[in-house]
Amino acid sequence: MTIDPQRTPQEYEILSGGGAESAEMSRRGLSRRQVLRRAVTITLGLVGAEATFGALTMLYPNLAGKFGAPIQLKSKDSYPAAVQNEFLLDQRGMFYESAAKTYLMRLKDPDFQQSGQNLQNLLDAENWVKDDDGTYWAALYQVCVHLGCKVPFRDDCHSFKCPCHGSHYNVDGEYLDGPAPRSLDRFAMSFSNGNVVVDTGQLNNHVAHPVDATRILPNPTVVCAA
Repeated sequence: MTIDPQRTPQEYEILSGGGAESAEMSRRGLSRRQVLRRAVTITLGLVGAEATFGALTMLYPNLAGKFGAPIQLKSKDSYPAAVQNEFLLDQRGMFYESAAKTYLMRLKDPDFQQSGQNLQNLLDAENWVKDDDGTYWAALYQVCVHLGCKVPFRDDCHSFKCPCHGSHYNVDGEYLDGPAPRSLDRFAMSFSNGNVVVDTGQLNNHVAHPVDATRILPNPTVVCAA
């Protein structure tokens, strides 16, 4: 096409078949067919993403009140406190809640091995909760951190002893002996309208083996046989 000096640039755009849009596509090396294909691909991608989201919503429903989310347990009065060497499972001091897969500890008159800010830092790091009456709580996950067996609380030795490979933990979940790589994992917990709430979606699995400067409670005074 020869350039007619009598035609405006806009007329030449129309006669050349696309104006500024065609010029831009030409500059980018894109044909109309390529642009159309890309538009179709993006549309199909959006439709697929929406379908995937809908399927996941059906497969994984709201976990409210179920394991993996905050679970409201019984009132605080349902869990009588006890001193460390007088715990009896589901009677005083230590309580098992199957819905939360949790051992709930409520300790009174603790014989803390640390003091001051060091103690407070340890309590915070290990998810201890102090109640208004001076008792202390912790929500311990039921799973032994060695190989995943359910670890029972033993009334006879006031501690947890795994029947699988012998890992041994204090009433607050602190490591005592055995092959476990760390102390028991624990959940965040709180109180709501006088009830205990365990957040099974917040797992603390970073409590290391205690040493003299980090041990919170004294070791049990009785031997825990296999």
